[in-house]
Amino acid sequence: MALSRVCWARAVLWGSAATPGLHVPRKLQLVRCGLAWGAPRYLFPRQLLIQHFWTPKQQIDFLDIYHALRKQSHPEILCYLEKVIPLVSDAGLRWHMTELCTKIQHGTHPTVHDILALRQCFSNHPLGMNQLHALQMKALSRAMLLTPHLPPFLLRRRLNTHMAVIHQLDKALAKLGVGQLTLQEVKSACYLRGLNSTHIAEEKCRTWLGEWLQISCSLKEAELSLLLHNVVLLSVNYIGTRR
Repeated sequence: MALSRVCWARAVLWGSAATPGLHVPRKLQLVRCGLAWGAPRYLFPRQLLIQHFWTPKQQIDFLDIYHALRKQSHPEILCYLEKVIPLVSDAGLRWHMTELCTKIQHGTHPTVHDILALRQCFSNHPLGMNQLHALQMKALSRAMLLTPHLPPFLLRRRLNTHMAVIHQLDKALAKLGVGQLTLQEVKSACYLRGLNSTHIAEEKCRTWLGEWLQISCSLKEAELSLLLHNVVLLSVNYIGTRR
């Protein structure tokens, strides 16, 4: 019952996910109940709940199709990152971003250092959460399995809330330790964060989740745009995902 022992106090992060007029407890307990870890319901797409009704083969086939739709946003996001490189004022940061985009285009999985070196670009102009364009937010919403069919101000609010909740979950998971999670919990955690874990070995899933947590726990609240883009940066070339 590893996850059931972890509590995190941040009810305000639920934002619009909470029903107006209802009392939301200050401490939300992460419970091991399928995919429901105590986070807002919209964090977990309904399609993942098919594990309770479908056979394992049906689940894998469906998740593959669903993830294929999700990955359609990846080239769009990477193209946008290339376009904003000239807007980065610092020459060193421009070089790091160019190198990262080149690595990803050539099929190389970036390191934690590669990604964290760009944190300044994602805390303000041109890639801070408040500077993202509507088309970019729509693509990022699809990558996060959120509806893109909202006005820009609602897309921004939803993405902000979504990543703030995941950031808090990441801190709880890091404190608990990836080794304490079951295989199902590890694969679900990876899928929530952008990695199609259905065909990846348990050890590789744990390694990837460890990299994600290392990045996430290094970021400040103002840098959560980097965590949002990390859904693509860290997953697109990971072993077993280029099928």
